[in-house]
Amino acid sequence: MTKSHFVVTPILLLPLLALAQQGGAPPAPTVLSPGDNLVLENIPPIPMQLADATARYGESRLSELFDWHPTRREMLIGTRFGDTAQVHAVVMPGGARRQLTFFRDRVQNAKYLPDGKAFLFQKDVGGGEWYQTYRYDLATGDATLLTDGHSRNGTYRIAHHDTKIVFSSTRRNNKDTDLWIVDAAASANSAASARMLLQVDGGGWAPLAWSPDNAQLLVREEISANESHLWLVDASSGDKKPLVSQSRAAKPGETIAYSEGAFSKDGKSIYVLTDLGHEFQGLARIDLETKQPKFLTTAIHWDVEQMAASEDGNFIAFVANENGYSKLYLLDTASDNFRALPGIPSGVASALQFRLNSHDLGFSMASARSPADVYSIDVEAGKVERWTAGETGGLDPENFVEPKLIKWKSFDGLELSGFLYQPDATKFPGKRPVFVEIHGGPEAQYLPGYRGVENYLINELGLAILAPNVRGSSGYGKTFLKLDNGFHRDATYKDINALLDWIGKEPGLDSSRIMIYGGSYGGHMTWAVSAFYNERIRCAMPIVGMSNLVTFLEHTESYRRDLRRVEYGDERDPAMRAYLEKIAPMNHLEAMHKPVFAVVGKNDPRVPWTESRQIIDKLKAQGTPTWFLMANDEGHGYAKKKNRDFLFDAEVLFIDQCLINDMTAAR
Repeated sequence: MTKSHFVVTPILLLPLLALAQQGGAPPAPTVLSPGDNLVLENIPPIPMQLADATARYGESRLSELFDWHPTRREMLIGTRFGDTAQVHAVVMPGGARRQLTFFRDRVQNAKYLPDGKAFLFQKDVGGGEWYQTYRYDLATGDATLLTDGHSRNGTYRIAHHDTKIVFSSTRRNNKDTDLWIVDAAASANSAASARMLLQVDGGGWAPLAWSPDNAQLLVREEISANESHLWLVDASSGDKKPLVSQSRAAKPGETIAYSEGAFSKDGKSIYVLTDLGHEFQGLARIDLETKQPKFLTTAIHWDVEQMAASEDGNFIAFVANENGYSKLYLLDTASDNFRALPGIPSGVASALQFRLNSHDLGFSMASARSPADVYSIDVEAGKVERWTAGETGGLDPENFVEPKLIKWKSFDGLELSGFLYQPDATKFPGKRPVFVEIHGGPEAQYLPGYRGVENYLINELGLAILAPNVRGSSGYGKTFLKLDNGFHRDATYKDINALLDWIGKEPGLDSSRIMIYGGSYGGHMTWAVSAFYNERIRCAMPIVGMSNLVTFLEHTESYRRDLRRVEYGDERDPAMRAYLEKIAPMNHLEAMHKPVFAVVGKNDPRVPWTESRQIIDKLKAQGTPTWFLMANDEGHGYAKKKNRDFLFDAEVLFIDQCLINDMTAAR
């Protein structure tokens, strides 16, 4: 018999020998053990029985399209088989997913270099969002760092048929997002060989596209969700000139927003998504000589949110957000006519991208009954193929609830909408407790995609989930998007109060059992509802949320601060500071008596974990029941599966004690 390299220490040997003498397996643990990376406060032991019950709901697996192979009909996708999302290769529709990267932290933005022998990707450490860009060589599996290793590096753009990449980076001062260029194929010391192309002021600069001859770059300068500017930048000298200023197509004083963009094949014009002169964002073509735009999708009265140009320049594919659901269209650039693409599954689309052959269009699609999966359509033949089939933990996805669109009027008569998921009335008769989930952003939008572990709350606990889109949400036009800015911030709190009124009138919903939940700005809203409407709820669960917008603006990372000041107001202005302090949940502690479960990531660059810590400490001191969870290896939300699993089990325990049972009814 060969010798084993496994050594049992004397301390371990005694219990093992005793067990061998007694016979049988070691006793199963009765409670879930948190990892050493987690900091818990007042969270009771989680029964292993609860963790076992939720486990299958946490085993969903989604896929995101990263890139098409430059010469073969294959693709890179992002999916998770271990603890975090990594890069995988798929060589055919329905083919096996072969994992290529194996890092502790999640990997994103993988793109092939032109020869297909390597791809680029980005990752951070512990959720800190100080993204670095790497080259992965397929022959060796080696990853080479292309950036400096410590600054925040934005999305990169690869030149056409070249290995140069342009990217934004805070390398100079950790604040402004200058543009840099580096040869991604360099064999060594790539970070040192990078050169700064354009020095800028502000944290909202990013490259959108290279011109066909790689001589120019289309660059966006973001001021806020409602305002941005386009620049043409010489790719050699860094000289820049504005592409579009306050055009005659816009009303006097109107701000203009741009998102995605691409050059035409001949390089004489660009295609952009913009709300220039219109209420909704649409697809436009701008002539580079005259600077005049032609609007191409005015017949669509919804936001056009994504676009992709074919390599031959003949097509622009785009996605319209029609009340939260995605609709894919194809525009013929010769005629400017567009049509809806047939056979596309209903749901929420993302990652739109043409293969270099110009007729295979790839995208990811998620729905209430399906995690995001990767599909392709031949835009000429109309053939749709599914490349991945995401798992749902062995659960029948047909049992997952489809949401219904609901609408209500706010305090000022403004009509708002959201999505309601109701459990099976046969299994759960009578009025159901309500889990109100508020999205972040605040310029985001709740979309009716896949709920993941939250299906457990609906199918096993019988909760109704209500996800509102309050004023300030995207997807409903730029006027709606601005309604929460500055001195109108507390109007969003009142929108939720009006929703609570609506719940009270619904026969299937229990207005005496309401929990408020949200992440990021949704976390701030959760704190606010708990402060201003405490008597109307049972409990609250703010995730990485701001408890005071003044202290948040003072301590968020510097590259984000000016962008956030446009949205929330400038705390340096005395009148605005007084207003923000007046509405801060942190300053209304006396009203907050219902249980609160605050969740943070230690490395969060957006909302420092101290935003929750400062209010939790004071709530504890006044006797409000509080739970607190911090992950030392996470940032703005939990990316690692082991942490997400523990968080959800703790959430279910909190719901059981504070929402379903009667422990707080007398408070």
